[in-house]
Amino acid sequence: MKIKLISVGKTSQKEIISLFSYYKERLPKIFNFESLEIKELKNRSSLSEIEQKNQEAKLILEQINFSDFIILLDEKGKSFTSKDFANYINQKLISNQQSIVFIIGGPYGFGDEIIQRANEKVSLSAMTFTHQMIRLFFIEQLYRAYSILTNKKYHHE
Repeated sequence: MKIKLISVGKTSQKEIISLFSYYKERLPKIFNFESLEIKELKNRSSLSEIEQKNQEAKLILEQINFSDFIILLDEKGKSFTSKDFANYINQKLISNQQSIVFIIGGPYGFGDEIIQRANEKVSLSAMTFTHQMIRLFFIEQLYRAYSILTNKKYHHE
């Protein structure tokens, strides 16, 4: 199986890049993890929020396949404890799904095309965080899920 993270905008903070790389390197090969950054729109200030979301949606859709299982990372999505998220990931691993794509939207969220294409929404928090931080929180929780599923000494309750 392949787990892919697509996010809008580039991560510029070296501390976040370093921590993201740290967790990415610790992920098991079975996750076949890939991270892809969609470039921010160049003419963003001249576009309405809806136009921005729609243009970002087109760029994101170019990066996904018809057979991909799409999960939007959205504060209005389903909330999990870390153990529940681990079980959620495990269910995806044992399913016949070849590729799961998690998507972090742009500053105004997701365009209608992405929302319609999505299979599910997952919330990492009801709070709002920068898109750079969400990448880090996501990959840490993905690693935590792996550690829970394999009984590694990382997660404590």
